[in-house]
Amino acid sequence: MMAAMLLHDLVETSGRVAATSKRSEKTALLADLLGRVEPADVESVVGMLTGEPRQGKIGVGWALLSGLDVPPAAGPSITIGRLDATIDEVAAASGPGSTTARADHLATLYADATAAEQEFISRLLIGELRQGALGGLMADSVAKAAGVPAAVVRRAAMLSGDLNHAAVLGLTQGREALEAVGLEVLRPVQPMLAATAADVATAMAELGRVSIEWKLDGIRVQVHRRGDQVLVVTRNLNDVTDRLPEVVALARNFTADAFVLDGEAIGLNEDQRPERFQDTASRFGTEDRGAYERSLHARFFDLLHLDGTDLIDQPLADRLTALRTLVGDHAMPGEITDDLAVAQRVEADALGQGHEGVMVKAIDSPYLAGRRGKTWRKVKPVRTLDLVVLAAEWGHGRRTGWLSNLHLGARAEDGFVMVGKTFKGLTDDLLRWQTDELQTRQREPDADEPETRTNVVFVRPELVVEIAVDGVQSSTRYPGGVALRFARVKGYRPDKKPADADTIETVQALL
Repeated sequence: MMAAMLLHDLVETSGRVAATSKRSEKTALLADLLGRVEPADVESVVGMLTGEPRQGKIGVGWALLSGLDVPPAAGPSITIGRLDATIDEVAAASGPGSTTARADHLATLYADATAAEQEFISRLLIGELRQGALGGLMADSVAKAAGVPAAVVRRAAMLSGDLNHAAVLGLTQGREALEAVGLEVLRPVQPMLAATAADVATAMAELGRVSIEWKLDGIRVQVHRRGDQVLVVTRNLNDVTDRLPEVVALARNFTADAFVLDGEAIGLNEDQRPERFQDTASRFGTEDRGAYERSLHARFFDLLHLDGTDLIDQPLADRLTALRTLVGDHAMPGEITDDLAVAQRVEADALGQGHEGVMVKAIDSPYLAGRRGKTWRKVKPVRTLDLVVLAAEWGHGRRTGWLSNLHLGARAEDGFVMVGKTFKGLTDDLLRWQTDELQTRQREPDADEPETRTNVVFVRPELVVEIAVDGVQSSTRYPGGVALRFARVKGYRPDKKPADADTIETVQALL
C-alpha cells in the first residue's frame, strides 16, 4: 500500500509544470506524480492540479485569506487527504458565523503549511492557480500514467462530462473501464470547442466544404430529454434547467422521445436583434422567476443523440440533417457550401442582425467533445481599444519575477477609469520589457484605488497598450460601469500618448 501523498509533492510538481513551456515535459511531470497517488486521492489531486477542486467554489475570497496572517510551518506535513477534508469543512460552513468558521478551519490548516503550500492553497481556493495543467494536458498525463491511449481518456472524460471521473477509472481500473463509458441521455457531455480563424476565406481554405452558421453572443446550452424528463446545462455543465422554463417547454414539444442537443440561449428584442450579453447572462444567475422580464430563445446547431442512436461519430452533414428535421426553425441559421461568396453572405447576414460572427465547420467532422479542434473555426470581427496601464500584478509560476496581470484604464475628463484586467497575449520578451518599464513608473496608490493587495504595483498612467476585446459588459466592479470581455494584449503603442487613449464613452458605447 502506498503512503499518503504529501501536499508538498503536489506543490513541487505544480511549480515545475508552471516553470516549463514544453508540453511533453509538463505531461511527464504530471504523469509521474499521478503514478504515485493513492486511489482514494486521485480525484482530489486531478482537481487541484487543474485548479478546480472537486468541491467547486466554496465561498472563499481574497479578503478572507489575506486576513489569516498565519506564520508558515518550517517543513511539510500536510497530506492531500487533509487538504481535501479541510476544503470539505469550509464548503459545509453556512449561516451565521460561517465566515469565522471558514477562517478558523483555514487558519488551522495554514499553521501546518509551508510558505509555498500556503500560496498554493490560496491560489487554488480563489481560482488563480494558473500553471498550465488544463484539461487537455491533464488527460494526456492521465493516459501516460495509466498506460492507455490519450484518445481513450479524452473520450471517457467527454462522455462522462468529468475528467476527474475518467482519471479515477484510468488510474485504478485501466483501459477496459474507460472504454465502457458511453453517452447517456441526462448525463452532461463536455462540449466541443472551436479554434479561431482570421476570416471566413482562411477557414474555408483549410476546411473545404463547410457548414457556415451564425455565431450568437448568448449562453451555450446542452439540452437533454428522455420522455418528459429534461435537463439543461451550460458550457461548464452547470444545471440551469429550473432557470430556463421556456427552453424546457420547447424541448418537450420536439417529436422525439430521447435526444441531446447543443445550442445557444439568447435574449432577443422585439425586432429579433440580440440583447446585451449580460442581460442574457443575468438569467443564469438568479432563480427568481419574477426577475425574468423577457423570454430567452434557443437556437440549436448540433445533435449528439436521437432516440437510442449516438450521433457524435457521424459526419456533421448527417447530424445537421437530423437536427433540422427535429428542431425545424429552431436550428441555427446557416448554409452548407464551398462557395466563398455564399459564406460571406451568411456572415454579412449574421453581423447585420447584430450577432458576433460566424462558425465555419468541416461537414465531415465528428463531434469531438471537450476538444478545441481545428475542424470548427470561429470568425468574428476583432475590436481593439487603446488603453492606459494603471497597475500590474506580480506573476507566479512561470511568470514569477515579472509584472503580468495589467490593470487597464480608459480616458475620462479628470483622469483614467479602470475598465478591466488581462494577462493574456504577453510574450516573454514583452513581459520582461513591461516589468522594467512599469517599475520605473511606480507610484503610491491613491486612497480610493480599487486594489490594495501587496502584489499590485501601481504606476503612473503613461504607457498606452492596444487591447483586443470580444466586447464589454455592464459592471458595478469598476467606476466606469463597464468591464472588458476576453481582453488580450496586441502590443504597446509607443507612438501614442495617454491623451490619445480611448475614452470611457467609447468603451461604454460597445454595450
